[in-house]
Amino acid sequence: MATLVLLRHARSTANGSGVLAGRSEGVTLDPTGQRQAADLVDRLAEVTLHGIVRSPLPRCEQTVTALAAARGITPVVDDAFAEVDYGAWTGKAIKDLLAEPLWKVVQQHPSAAVFPDGEGLADVQARAVRAVRAHDARITAEHGERAVWLLCSHGDVIKAILSDALGQHLDTFQRIVVDPASVSVIRYTETRPFVLRMNDAGKEFASVVPPEPKPDEAPSGDATVGGTTGR
Repeated sequence: MATLVLLRHARSTANGSGVLAGRSEGVTLDPTGQRQAADLVDRLAEVTLHGIVRSPLPRCEQTVTALAAARGITPVVDDAFAEVDYGAWTGKAIKDLLAEPLWKVVQQHPSAAVFPDGEGLADVQARAVRAVRAHDARITAEHGERAVWLLCSHGDVIKAILSDALGQHLDTFQRIVVDPASVSVIRYTETRPFVLRMNDAGKEFASVVPPEPKPDEAPSGDATVGGTTGR
C-alpha cells in the first residue's frame, strides 16, 4: 500500500488565541503560518507526491496552496478530514470550557466524548480512518506500492488517525502531540500500518519514500526482526 504524509495545517489566527475555533469562519493562516506553508515546498523537496488531499477549511487550503502549485497537483477536498464539529463549544474560550464536566471526559476518556450539538470523537476517528484507507487504496491502485501522498488536516483528526495506526485505544490519543505544520508519516500494508514519523518539524524526509523491494525481502507487512537497519 502507499505511504501517507500527514500534515497539520500551518499556524492559524486561532492557534494560541485561547479559543476553540473548530469550524468557525474567518480562521486563516497568521504570518508565521504563511511562512510555514511557503517552507513546505523545500521541506518536502525530496519526496515525490502522487496526490494531495485536504480538509475543506481555509487554513488547510492555504497550507497546501504553494506546495500543490509547485508539484502541479490539484488537491482533492474531502469533508471526512474536516475539523471536529465541536458544536456549542465552537468559538468559546478554553478557560470557560475548563469548568465543563465534559472537559474531563475529553481529556481522560475521549472515546466517550460527544460535543453538545456536535459530534463524538469516536465518530471523528471512524470517518477519518475510513477515508484514509479509501484514498490510500485509490492512490496505490493508480500509482503503485511505492506511491506517497499527503493529507492536510487538523490536530485532533490527525491524532485520531495516528492512534488507530499505532493500535492504541482512542482514550490514549491525548498523549500524542501534533504541532502546526508538523509532519507525521504512516505506511499502510495489508496486515498493519507502520508509523515512520510523528510531529516532525524537520526537513529530512527522503527516507520516508519506500525503497525498491529486494528479491529476498520479507513481505511488506512484516516488521524487521531486531529493528530497522536504516538506509
